[in-house]
Amino acid sequence: MNCSILSAEVSFRPQPFARPLQLSSGTITEITEATATVTVRIGSREATGKGSIYLSDLWAWPDPAIPHSQRDAAMQDYCSQLAADLPGLSGPQHPLSHGMDLLSRNAHHAGPGRIPFLAGSVCLSPFDAAIHDAAGHALRRSAFHLYDDACADQHAASPAQLAAIRRFLRPTPSPEVDGWYVVSATDPLTSDFHHFIQHHGFRCFKLKTLGKDPDADARRTADVFAAAQALGVSHPRLSADSNEGNPDAQSVATYLDALQSLSPAAYEALAYLEQPTGRDIRTHAFDWHSIAARKPILVDEGLMEPSILPVIEQQGWSGICLKTCKGHSFNLIAGAWAASRGLLTAVQDLTNPGLAAIHSCLLAQHTPSLNGVELNSPQFTPAANDPWASRLPSLFSPTDGSHHLPNPLVHGLGSLC
Repeated sequence: MNCSILSAEVSFRPQPFARPLQLSSGTITEITEATATVTVRIGSREATGKGSIYLSDLWAWPDPAIPHSQRDAAMQDYCSQLAADLPGLSGPQHPLSHGMDLLSRNAHHAGPGRIPFLAGSVCLSPFDAAIHDAAGHALRRSAFHLYDDACADQHAASPAQLAAIRRFLRPTPSPEVDGWYVVSATDPLTSDFHHFIQHHGFRCFKLKTLGKDPDADARRTADVFAAAQALGVSHPRLSADSNEGNPDAQSVATYLDALQSLSPAAYEALAYLEQPTGRDIRTHAFDWHSIAARKPILVDEGLMEPSILPVIEQQGWSGICLKTCKGHSFNLIAGAWAASRGLLTAVQDLTNPGLAAIHSCLLAQHTPSLNGVELNSPQFTPAANDPWASRLPSLFSPTDGSHHLPNPLVHGLGSLC
C-alpha cells in the first residue's frame, strides 16, 4: 500500500472532569483533548481521517516537580510540532510504517529536559490513528483490514509483520465487549456505583488500589465485591491497578494472600492485575512467575516500545495492556508479538472520549481481549461524548454491561460514525 501524507493539523479542547479520578500518583480533575486531522493519498484517492486522545500528563508524565499546566503545555507543543512535521517525515508507505516512524521519532525526541517517552507516545497517538483512519476511508475498508494480502506489498516495511498482525486480529470482530466501571480508592460505593450497575448493567469493576498497604487494598477489593453482589451482580468480575504504586513483587503477593484470606469469593473474582510496580521494568525488575501462576499480571505503563517485549517475557509477566494512547501501530505489533508467545492482551483506557472511545472499542472487538474494553469517559467526562452519544447509545450508554457498535466494520477507525 502506497500511502502518502499530504497534510496534518491538531486542535485542543479543555475537558473538565465531572468527578475526580484518583490514581496512586495523584488526582485528575481536568484534562486537554487533542484531536488530529490527517489527509492522505493512496493511488488516485485522497481522504481525511481523525484521531483523538486526552493528554493525560498525570498518567504519562507523573512528575510532581513540574506543575500540571507546564506538562500539559509541553505536550500540546509537541503535538503541534508533530502536525507541522508529519507531511515530510516519511515517504509513501504502509500506514503501519508511518506509525512506527512516529514512534522512532519519539525515541529521539524524549530525554533529559524533554517530555518522557510515554508522554510523547500519547502525543503521537492521535496522528497514528488519523493516518489509519484516513487510509481506511481512502480504500473504503476498516483500518483493521489493512493487513491482508492485498496490502502486504512492496511498500510494507515487513510483510511478515503484517502477516503476524493478520493472525492476531479476529477474522470476525466480536459484536459486543464487556464494559468496566472504574472504582477509585476513595470513591463512595453509593449513587454513581449504583447507577452504573442498575441502569447500565455493569458487572466488571476495575479497582484503583494505592499499593502502599496490601491489607487496606485487600479490604477495599472485598468491599467492592460485596457491594456489587448486594446490588444484584451475581458474579462480579474484578481487576486491580495500583498504577505502579506497589514497591515490589512481594507486596503484590501479600495483597493476594490478604484478599484470599479475607474473601475467597473476591479473590476468585479477581481476573487480573495491572502494572503494580515502576514503569521502567529494566530498573524495577522483578520475577513475576510466582504471581502469574496465581493471577494474570499485565504490563501497562512499562509497555512503551518494541525493545521491551523480550524483557516482558523474561520477567514472567502474563501479558500486556493495549492502549490507543500508545499508538495504533505499536498496539498491533505488540499484540501480535504477545499472541505468538501465548501471552494475554487486554484493552485498557485513558478516559477515552468520543473518537478515541470508538477507536478503543474497535480495537477490543478486533482482538482477543482478556477484559473486553475499559471505557470510563461516561463516568468522568460524559459531556465530551455528547456529539456521538445520541448516535451510538449502545457504546456510550449501554444497558447490559457490554459496549456495542452497530457496525464494527466501519471504514477507517470510525471517525464518520
